[in-house]
Amino acid sequence: MIEKEKAGLYPPLVLAYIGDSVYEVFTRKKLLKKNPNLPAHKLHKENVKYVKAKAQSDAMEKIEPILTEQELAIYKRGRNAKSATVPKNADLVDYRRATGFETLIGFLELSGQHERLLGIMEIAFDSKID
Repeated sequence: MIEKEKAGLYPPLVLAYIGDSVYEVFTRKKLLKKNPNLPAHKLHKENVKYVKAKAQSDAMEKIEPILTEQELAIYKRGRNAKSATVPKNADLVDYRRATGFETLIGFLELSGQHERLLGIMEIAFDSKID
């Protein structure tokens, strides 16, 4: 675990890099628990619906009102970060909001705020719309 202050100093895209993997594992575990007999390929296809930029962007609409000042600042740093990659399958606005979401997840993970992290990921998971 890294102190909150130090975790907040990581570059936003580094936090997003960590946040992406944390949320990916979270959603995979949730789907496996919900559908333990699905083949891996079908689990993967279902998981993509949760981790794609549009789903993460939509989740931020539910999450943003409950963020603390610090969490909102972290999210905005990620959202506004200039990425070297251009989204292939996502609208630029959704892609940026998703990057902000992943930045927030990475920050909460690295700063050891696991209860808060779990609560936010649960909201994101439950807000997915097909």
